[in-house]
Amino acid sequence: MSRFALRRALLPVLLLGLVAACAQPAPSPTGSGNIEVATGGARFSTADAATAALGADVGPGVFPRTVTHARGTTRLEARPTRVVVLDTGELDDVLALGVTPVGLASPDGKVPPYLEPKVGGATRLGTLDPLNLEAVAALKPDLILGSQLRVDQLYDRLTAIAPTVLSIRPGFPWKENLRLAAAALGEEQKAVDLLNAYQGRADEVRAALASDPPTISLVRFMPGRLRLYGNLSFIGVILHDVGLPRPPVQDIDELATEISEERIDQAAGDRIFYSSYGDPQTTGKDAVVNGDLWSRIPAVQGGRAQEVDDSVWFLGLGPTGANLVLADLTRLLG
Repeated sequence: MSRFALRRALLPVLLLGLVAACAQPAPSPTGSGNIEVATGGARFSTADAATAALGADVGPGVFPRTVTHARGTTRLEARPTRVVVLDTGELDDVLALGVTPVGLASPDGKVPPYLEPKVGGATRLGTLDPLNLEAVAALKPDLILGSQLRVDQLYDRLTAIAPTVLSIRPGFPWKENLRLAAAALGEEQKAVDLLNAYQGRADEVRAALASDPPTISLVRFMPGRLRLYGNLSFIGVILHDVGLPRPPVQDIDELATEISEERIDQAAGDRIFYSSYGDPQTTGKDAVVNGDLWSRIPAVQGGRAQEVDDSVWFLGLGPTGANLVLADLTRLLG
């Protein structure tokens, strides 16, 4: 088993390990039998994984429940109906699970365009730094969803407002994060259905590309940063699921590696997909892609470098975004 596959397989165990001191053993669910989730091209039976791995102490859909998460345990007396989400991944998750949040915030205060039509009249709470806690409280939520990486320092203040459930981090554990959100919402079966549908589509893409899968390079221009994305990223997981290889410099068990503009030759691959995040005046993308070094990369010379939607490929972080990436891969590599 590769290091990447091993870390992916152990993530639910690591999640429990972080909170073992305050978690109670989870009994087998009292729901409707085994739940099966496809992962990495295979299905596995989870007679109690939907509850034990993500910490709910009762069967799918049963309330009251206690959910184990990155900051401990949270008691939910009834199925939440007024949910506040604190990142784009949680927003994608709850919408995919059939719940429209009453409020939402994100690192840059924006809603990904692909989700904008679905959020309706949800209150925009702006950025996470600083997060407007008074506005959160005014919405009278009965559940707050976020990640330890983003809002750990606010956890005590958030729990004073409403029951709060935090994942460890956004990004590559997007499947586990979906299941954690589902555990908090009592929508375990919907999460399983979403993951199995995603894996079915990923398997179709894998089969279509099996004869000659191209090496995929991922480049992201950001203010003050130029990144090549690795395996432990949202898009890295998707490429792994469809069996697309990576250039050696990007075939790493890390989120990304940062390079200087002078080393853009390290972005070489059979196909290059690139995007830009932030103010176009500060990302440096135009200077690089119109420069001499970029033009010398064989994939660029062959017309095999294409810009993709940053809000989907790098900020999607949920099942809807993942399926849009699969659709893009089918179109761009077909």
